[in-house]
Amino acid sequence: MLRRSFGLKEYFTGFFLTGFFFVFPALASANTDKLGEQLVKDQCSTCHKFTGIPESRFNLKGPDLMWGGSKFKRPWLIDWLTGKEPNIYLKGYRWDLERKVQPHVILSDEGANSVADYFEKHLLDSSAKKDAIDLSHFTELQAAFGRQLFIDHSCSGCHQIMDDEKTMGGPQSATFFNSGKRLNKDWILRFNSMPPDFVPHSGEFVADVSELGLHYVTGFLATEGDDEFKFYEPWKSNHFSNTDSNRGRTIYKEYCMQCHGAKGEGDGPAASGLEPRPAIHAKMAMDQFPLDYLYNVVYYGGKAVGKSPYMPYWGLTLGEQGVADVIAFMQEEFKGDTNASVNEPASTQKSSGVCPEKRTTRKVSFKYSGKKNPLTPSPAHLKAGETLYQKNARPMACRLCHGKKGDGKGPGGAGINPAPRNFTCSATMKSISDGQLFGIIKEGSPGTAMPAFKNLKDKEIWQLIHYIRQFNK
Repeated sequence: MLRRSFGLKEYFTGFFLTGFFFVFPALASANTDKLGEQLVKDQCSTCHKFTGIPESRFNLKGPDLMWGGSKFKRPWLIDWLTGKEPNIYLKGYRWDLERKVQPHVILSDEGANSVADYFEKHLLDSSAKKDAIDLSHFTELQAAFGRQLFIDHSCSGCHQIMDDEKTMGGPQSATFFNSGKRLNKDWILRFNSMPPDFVPHSGEFVADVSELGLHYVTGFLATEGDDEFKFYEPWKSNHFSNTDSNRGRTIYKEYCMQCHGAKGEGDGPAASGLEPRPAIHAKMAMDQFPLDYLYNVVYYGGKAVGKSPYMPYWGLTLGEQGVADVIAFMQEEFKGDTNASVNEPASTQKSSGVCPEKRTTRKVSFKYSGKKNPLTPSPAHLKAGETLYQKNARPMACRLCHGKKGDGKGPGGAGINPAPRNFTCSATMKSISDGQLFGIIKEGSPGTAMPAFKNLKDKEIWQLIHYIRQFNK
């Protein structure tokens, strides 16, 4: 395709006189509008459609743009038109005819801004209502939910996304590497609600998701690759500045004690039928767990963080204030074993983990089982693993449950059944492969309280494994 640069001078050379835009601002605006219209007519319309009704991809040369003003964010559109953004159709738009990317026409800055102006004024989608979706309270975990729904409903079969700095999914349709920079949130919601409305009879898929699921998927796409988006952190909200532990005590009695027991002993009436058993809060130092972790467990449930699916998601029932109050009560009420503080020096802690451990964990999926640690146990990797284990791993530092010395005796692990792994036990650790450890850290361990650490990069997990292995050497 043509690569020649087109701009304002191409059409209005006679008007480019010194001071013109200052003397005749209305005329300048009119001329800019005219340029945008002319570029759309002369250049864009050779491949794209701007009027009429939605048509099948197989009747078009390029994407339908009659709603482009609602679809694209202006900065991305200008960068795309000026050749600063990569092609989003890796197989070409008409993959049924030719599976290679054709270069797009490049406009000058003036031309690109004029086209963007034209899009915003004339190419709007009336069905994409402004502020139809509110992302002011959209959390990072909700984005993770949306991402998982995107994968679970096979959207990644056609659209590629990033996974630990690598691409995943099929390259047949538009990529979503930076969809948050490219697409407007309200248009994403409208498209996701019924994709065939926009590109009928073209393989577009209608997913069976709830209204909340639609919110999560839309939020994921609206924030993916957008470094300027700030996720909402509810544990920093006014709800947590105005907690009432007495209200929390009442909530614990009304909702939590049926599993965790009236005194947090894990002996509620429902506990006898559950495996794994409910956490024994009375033995856990709840005040030492990160607030964001406690919030996510209570609000979104155990399954959301790779723990037991028996733990319900209480957020819709209790609301943010109720969640904040019950957490405040638990942190005030349950201090665990004060002799095993997370901040206690390693030299004074007792290494009394069971060895060998008689329990087993479910084997991880095949994609992990054969993995070997690609990193050497160098001082740099061991130091990085130590930092993650002792301080920075999220949703929480490993030492909270597994102990500072890796003996399974951390301040948060005393109330967990089965108990956290004792990494100091050679008899146990020698039977666990690198791949098994990798899979457990990445996706959690069903049947135990081990959460998923999906936000860790592969390299960080391998560094953690090297550090964990040194506990029994």
